[in-house]
Amino acid sequence: MIRKFVIATTAASLLAGTASADTLREALASTYSSNPTLTGQRESLKATDADVAIAKAAGRPQLSATAGINRDLSRSGILETGGKTTFSAGADLSYPLFNGGRVKNNVRAAKTRVEAGRATLRAVEGDVFTQAVAAYMDVIRDRAVVELNGNNVRVLETNLQATRDRFEIGDLTRTDVAQSEARLQLGRSRLVIAQGQLTASEATYRQVIGHAPGQLAPPPPLPPLPATEDEAVRIALANNPDLVAVQRQAVAAGYDVRVAESTRLPTVSTVVSGTYVNELSGTIAGQKSQGSQTTAGLSANIPIFQGGLPAARIRQAEAFEGQALEQVIGTERAVVSTTRAAFANYEASAKAIQSQTVAVSANELALEGVRAEQSVGTRTVLDVLDAEQELLNSQVLLVTARRDAYVAGFQLLNAMGQAEAEDLGLDGGPLYDPLGNYRRVADNWNDWARDPTYVPVATRTVSPAELPPNPIVTPDLIPTPVVTNPPAAGTTSTPSVTQPPQ
Repeated sequence: MIRKFVIATTAASLLAGTASADTLREALASTYSSNPTLTGQRESLKATDADVAIAKAAGRPQLSATAGINRDLSRSGILETGGKTTFSAGADLSYPLFNGGRVKNNVRAAKTRVEAGRATLRAVEGDVFTQAVAAYMDVIRDRAVVELNGNNVRVLETNLQATRDRFEIGDLTRTDVAQSEARLQLGRSRLVIAQGQLTASEATYRQVIGHAPGQLAPPPPLPPLPATEDEAVRIALANNPDLVAVQRQAVAAGYDVRVAESTRLPTVSTVVSGTYVNELSGTIAGQKSQGSQTTAGLSANIPIFQGGLPAARIRQAEAFEGQALEQVIGTERAVVSTTRAAFANYEASAKAIQSQTVAVSANELALEGVRAEQSVGTRTVLDVLDAEQELLNSQVLLVTARRDAYVAGFQLLNAMGQAEAEDLGLDGGPLYDPLGNYRRVADNWNDWARDPTYVPVATRTVSPAELPPNPIVTPDLIPTPVVTNPPAAGTTSTPSVTQPPQ
C-alpha cells in the first residue's frame, strides 16, 4: 500500500508572519535538484545502464579492417630479385552463432543489476530526503531553544537586579544575590551552548539542502502512519528499496553462475574475410602483380582442458551468489529493525509531546504561584529560580519531542519506501526519469556515440569569503552551472547550462 504524501503549506499550518518563509516542500525540492549525493547516484545508475549495451555487444557482428605497406629490405639465394613494395588490405566479419549462453546470461545479469540500481537510487533518494527533513527540523528546534534560553537569560537578569535592589534595602541576604547571579551565569552558559548547536544545525542544513536556511515555516502534518508495528513491517518488507536492490543483486549473481558455466562449452561463429594485395614496385618478368581473396566459413572453439579455470570461476561465482543471498537476509533484518525502531520512536515522541505539553502548563502555573508566595515571604528566591528552570526545561523538552516525533515519522515513511519524490508530490520541475537514459543507451549500436562533457548539477555552498587565498579547487575549475532550460517531464536530456564568466 503506497500513500501519497503531498506536502502542502496551508494557512492553518503557518504561524503569523511566516507567509514568505521557506517551507519544507521548497527545501526538499532544492535537495532533489541539487544534492550531490543524489545527483551522483543518478550518474552511477547511468553507468549501470551502459553495462547492458556492453553485454549485448558481445553477441553482435564484429567488423574490422587492416591495411599496410611493406617493403622487402633483403633477400638472398633464389629470392634475390630486388626489393619489392606491396600494399595489402583486408576485412574480417565475424558473427557469433553459439557461445554456450554466455551473452544471454550476461545481458540478463546486466538488466537485473539495472533494476537493482534503480532501487538503490530510490533508497538514496529517501535517505537524502530523511536527512533534509532532520536538518530542517533541527534548525527549527535549535532556533526555538536559543529563543527560550535567551528569554530565560533576560528574566534571570531582571531577577538578579530585583534581588540586588531588595538586598540594598535589607529585604534579602547576600546568599539570595549569589544564588541569582549563579543561576544567571548558568543560563548564559546554556544560551551559548544552544547558539553553538544552532550554528552546527544551520551548517548541516546548508550541506544537505544546498543553501543557508532563511526563515523556516512550521512543517506540514505527516500523512497517516500504520496503526501497528506489524503493519509497518509488512509494508516495509514489500516496498523498502534497499531490500529490493539486494534481492535483484542476488538474482544477477545467479546469472553470473550460468555465465561461468558457459566457459566449459564450445563456441561457434561464422567468419567472412577478404584480402587484397598489390605489388607497388619490383617486377616479375616485367609485370607487376596484384590479387585478392575472399573466404567464408564456420569457426568452432571446443575447450578440452583449461587448467581448472572454468571450475574456479564457477566456484567463485557461486560464492558471490551465496554472499548476495546472505546479504538479502541481512538487509531484511535491518529493514525490520529500522522500521520497528522508527515506529517505537514515533510513538514515544508522540506520547512525550502530550506529557510535556501538560508539564509546560503545570510549570507555568507553578511559577506564577511560587512568585506570588515569594512576594509574601513564604517562598525563597531559590524556589523562584528552580521554578523558572523547571519551566525552561519542560519547554525545551517539548520542542525536542516535536522535532523527534516528526523526524521519526518521516524515518518510518522512508523505511516503508514512501519517502521518495513521487510520494512527496514535489513541485519545482519534472522528476528524474531513469528509464530515459536506459532507452537511449541500452540498444545503441554506434561505436562513436558519446555524451557531452559532464557539467556538475549539484550547487556549491562555498562563498567567495570562505575561499582560501590560494585555493586548490576554485570556482573556475569546478563551475557552478546555472540551469536555464530544464528538461521536459519524462526525459533525461541534459539541461542547458550557462557557465559563470571566466
